[in-house]
Amino acid sequence: MNRILVVEDETVIRRALVRLLEHEGYRVAEAGSLQEARTHCGEAAFDLLICDLRLPDGEGIRLAGELPGVPVLIMTSYASVRSAVDAMKQGAADYIAKPFDHDEMLLCVARILKQHQLEKENAQLQSEMGEVYPVDGMVGEAPAMRQVCRMVEKVSPTDITVLIRGESGTGKELVARAIHKKGPRAQAPLISVNCAAIPEGLLESELFGHEKGAFTGAGQTRQGLVEAADTGTLFLDEIGELTPQAQSRLLRVLQDGEIRRVGSTQSRKVDVRLLAATHRDLESMVREGAFREDLYYRLKVMEITLPPLRERREDLPQLARFLLEKACKRLKRNPVDLDPAALQAMQAHSWPGNVRELENAIERAVILADGEPIRPEHLALTPAAECGGEGRTSLEAYFRRFVLENQGHMTETELARRLGISRKALWERRNRLGIPRPKG
Repeated sequence: MNRILVVEDETVIRRALVRLLEHEGYRVAEAGSLQEARTHCGEAAFDLLICDLRLPDGEGIRLAGELPGVPVLIMTSYASVRSAVDAMKQGAADYIAKPFDHDEMLLCVARILKQHQLEKENAQLQSEMGEVYPVDGMVGEAPAMRQVCRMVEKVSPTDITVLIRGESGTGKELVARAIHKKGPRAQAPLISVNCAAIPEGLLESELFGHEKGAFTGAGQTRQGLVEAADTGTLFLDEIGELTPQAQSRLLRVLQDGEIRRVGSTQSRKVDVRLLAATHRDLESMVREGAFREDLYYRLKVMEITLPPLRERREDLPQLARFLLEKACKRLKRNPVDLDPAALQAMQAHSWPGNVRELENAIERAVILADGEPIRPEHLALTPAAECGGEGRTSLEAYFRRFVLENQGHMTETELARRLGISRKALWERRNRLGIPRPKG
C-alpha cells in the first residue's frame, strides 16, 4: 500500500485531501509546514509527497531536492505558467492548481505512483543485469566476449566513432545500444538505421532529409534520420551498403558536423555520435573502389569485433538458457527446461546465423514444446558434420542445403529470418553461390 505525505498549511484543505486519499485506500500522513514534513520523512518512507507551493517556512518544492527519489506533486493557488515551469525545473513530478477537482487529483496521484513504481522496477532490473552481465544482454565468458565487454566499457564514456564488426546475427546492434546507454548521450535519442533495408534510390533522402520538390514524390520538406539523431547517437548498421553519394555526405557529417538535405543549398549543423557496423570486408571494398578510403579511416577510430557463435561454443549453455528465459517471458509461456540432448544438438550445430539464429530456434522450440522440456526435434538443427565440417565451406554448404530444402514452402522473409540474416544478405548469398529463386 502506497504511503503519501500531504504538506498543506490550510487545515481545511489538508484534512479534505487526507480523507479523499484514505478513501481510495492510501496510507496518508499530514504536515502543516516544511519542518513538520521533514520530521515525518525522518520517521517513515513515503512513495509520494503532495505539497503546497507556499508554506509558512518556505516553498514546498524544496522537499524535492532534499528527498531524491521521492516524487513531489506541487499544489498552488497561484495558477500560472511561470510557477508551473519553475516547479518542474526544480524537480516536481507534476503540478496541480487549486481549487482542484477530486477526480483530477486522484488521476494525477495514480499516474505519478505508477510511473515511480516502473522507474524503481527498471532501476532494480538494470542493477541486477549489471551484476550478471556487464554489457546488457551480452552473455558469455569466452575470452573473445570478455574482450568485447571490456572494449564497450572503455569506449562508452567517450564520444568517439566506433566500428563494430562481425558476421550477421552476432549482436552488433546490441553492442551499439550498450555503448549509447553507457555513454554521455544516454538521455538523447539513439537512431538505428539498417542501410541494407533502405532502397538505394531513397537512401540519401532517408538519411539526410529532403526539401519539398527535391524529386518526384517529395511533396513536403522532410527531416532525415541523421538530423533526428542530433545531440544523440546514430547507429548505421550494414554501413558497407551505402551508395557513393551517401558516403560522401556522411563524410561531411564526420568532418564538419554538417548535413545538407537533398535539394537544399543550405547546410545545417548537427551534433551526433556515430556508431557503425558491418559484416563486410571494408578493406577489400576500399581496394576495389567501392568504399571511400577517407570515410573508412574516419570510421575506424575504434573497432570492436564480435566473434561468431561457432568460435565460442563454451558460451552456448549459458546463452541458450538466457535466451530461453527471455523467450518464455516474451511469449507469455511458463518456464521450460532444456533437455541435455538439446544442448548436445546445439553444440553440434554450426550456427551460420549466429546468436540471432539461436534466438529464433529457441523461440520456435518454446512454441513447439508446449510446456515440455525442449528436445532436439523442437530445434530442428543440422549438425556441423553433415555440412562438411567447420569453417566457410561448412557454412556455405549449410546455407545451400537449407535454402534448397525450404524455399519451396518458405518466403524469402521466412528463409532470411530462420538463417538469421537480412533479406539483402540472402539475395547476395544466393547470387554468389548460384542458387536461383524458384519460379512461380
